[in-house]
Amino acid sequence: MDALGPTVLVVNSGSSSLKYELFSMEPRRSLLEGEIEGIGGSDDDYTTAMERVFDALAEAGVLGDSCELTAIGHRVVHGGDAFADPVLIDDETVERIRRLALFAPLHIGANLAGISAARAVCPGIPHVAVFDTAFHRTLPEYAREYALPRALAREHGIRRYGFHGTSHEYVARQAALLLGKPIEELNLITLHLGNGASVTAIRGGQSVDTSMGMTPLEGLVMGTRCGDVDPAVPLLIRELTDLSREDVHRVLNNESGLKGLCGERDMREVHKLVDAGDPDAALALEMFCYRAKKYIGAYCAVLGSVDAVVFTAGIGENDPDVRARVCEGLEMFGIAVDPQRNTAPASGPRPISPDGAPTAVLVIPTDEEAEIARLTYDCLTEE
Repeated sequence: MDALGPTVLVVNSGSSSLKYELFSMEPRRSLLEGEIEGIGGSDDDYTTAMERVFDALAEAGVLGDSCELTAIGHRVVHGGDAFADPVLIDDETVERIRRLALFAPLHIGANLAGISAARAVCPGIPHVAVFDTAFHRTLPEYAREYALPRALAREHGIRRYGFHGTSHEYVARQAALLLGKPIEELNLITLHLGNGASVTAIRGGQSVDTSMGMTPLEGLVMGTRCGDVDPAVPLLIRELTDLSREDVHRVLNNESGLKGLCGERDMREVHKLVDAGDPDAALALEMFCYRAKKYIGAYCAVLGSVDAVVFTAGIGENDPDVRARVCEGLEMFGIAVDPQRNTAPASGPRPISPDGAPTAVLVIPTDEEAEIARLTYDCLTEE
């Protein structure tokens, strides 16, 4: 075990599962990953899940005892105004995170349950919170604020925070490596397209605009989220129906998007319906790609010039049809895909644009766990 050097366990606790991955940090490499499913009924479920994680690590022979860990890094969905960087977790940190539950109640509750369980099982090592919103701390004020009364917005922290930050930051750094240029010299548009989806404009390694807002509901059409919608619509739904506030929240977050349009949240199933001639599925696919294309055009205007457009996450990495549809008609911005490169069976970071294209189009697999491990380790070594 001594040969491993520093090790970081990354924990991503959700409402029904707990994902984990163990990394050796010098050099960084993944040692084991897994997922414990069927949890979330109580805090005891998360404690049992953490105990099962260490049983799995011991059975695999990659970790003999939890005390051998250097740290545990926890994914936390929302950092609000309180957290702009990864932070060591103590009781005060937990309480500050708890106060953010209003912004993302399902996510924050599960994140805190995982943190509590991990601290109980492994009390003697550092725990670090890494926030999805942190990468977007560099949003300029004019991109960050809503056009609401200033006193109201300031008092309640109502502004745009952005999400998927660890993914956007990771693929931006990988894009710089693939292009062979310092990230400080690049303008990038990164598209994290999965069940949750967002687009970010990145200038010199810093987020300057992003499609998600105060919550993960704003922006693109997603698996079950509506994305951009007239703010009057939720109020009108309540007025026209007998739905409660919680019901409207459920409709917008869990019953809309692709699922609301055609009954399927998984893009692979949407494609099957399209192939079978389903007009609702065809509309859902067209809306998904159109909304992403619209954001790319907007962010071309924001950045002025774009060195690369980067596709990542489940749909972005694996769906050549969506990539082609999103980029179609963007040739005026120097954005195009090569049909053979786009459809070729391949994995790993790769260009799919034609040789000599003014703007590179890249596919880069995301690795949010590796990014959380890096940020966790940096948090400790910078202390």
